Amino acid sequence: MPLDTITAGVLEVTYQESGPRSGPPVVLLHGFPYDVHACSAAAALLADAGCRVIAPYLRGFGPTRFLHASTPRSGQQAALAFDLLALLDALAISSAVLAGYDWGGRAACILAALHPERVRGLVSGNGYNIQNIASAMQAQSPENELRLWYQYYLHGARGAAGLAQNRQAFCKLLWRLWSPNWQFDDATFETSAAAFDNPDFVEVVVHSYRHRFGLVAGDPALDDWERALAAQPPIGVPTIAIDGAGDGVMALGGSVRHGHHFTGAYAHRVLPVVGHNLPQEAPADFAAAVLALL
Repeated sequence: MPLDTITAGVLEVTYQESGPRSGPPVVLLHGFPYDVHACSAAAALLADAGCRVIAPYLRGFGPTRFLHASTPRSGQQAALAFDLLALLDALAISSAVLAGYDWGGRAACILAALHPERVRGLVSGNGYNIQNIASAMQAQSPENELRLWYQYYLHGARGAAGLAQNRQAFCKLLWRLWSPNWQFDDATFETSAAAFDNPDFVEVVVHSYRHRFGLVAGDPALDDWERALAAQPPIGVPTIAIDGAGDGVMALGGSVRHGHHFTGAYAHRVLPVVGHNLPQEAPADFAAAVLALL
């Protein structure tokens, strides 16, 4: 699928677009460590159904680039949402269905909470994805702590160096651990792994996993966003939360624990066997959730 680029906020965003320009806008948002190819099959189904589908590379991934060297290479949650809002503005999209998981789902949740006028509907992998940084240092069960080993690894210099030296091997390991029932081949991984060669990938990723624990400061330009997110704002737009029953990192995610944050029309779907990479493992189900909101 051909790629387009557009200046949006602090980025030159590279994205895939498919479907008729006159169709209802849908933005598909990948997570870490994945890229736009995770959304390709779902995008094709939505385009065939008449939607205008946008799938951007997030900051630090693929050909998307920062416009200025002075911009902090932040991976904090507010930065992802700021980028998404800037992209909607740049594309002159007044309102869209947002569908994402992991980092992309977090950006979509934040925009739905803080700018609901721009969100026609929300499909969120693992439910309420807005981080509660104030409680991040509270201990979880040993099983959940084990799932988060990669985050703790990236808190130190050793982990940052390990990611820089072994970015493809590190990410491939996460693919296997997080989607244990998904039998992807090397070619599938390598198609997405090219996105991890972005020069800002390591810095953005490391900052993301340190900021969410309150270990580093965020971009000062986003302080107002983070203050708003600290209140754990509700999401009132129509929402479908999706979990994979075979997810090796989230285990029904925030859909069950934080369902009370959804104050509008809300449905929760669990996909048997499916792991963390929801749109690539179950594109028909992912696309069906989007279409249900249209």
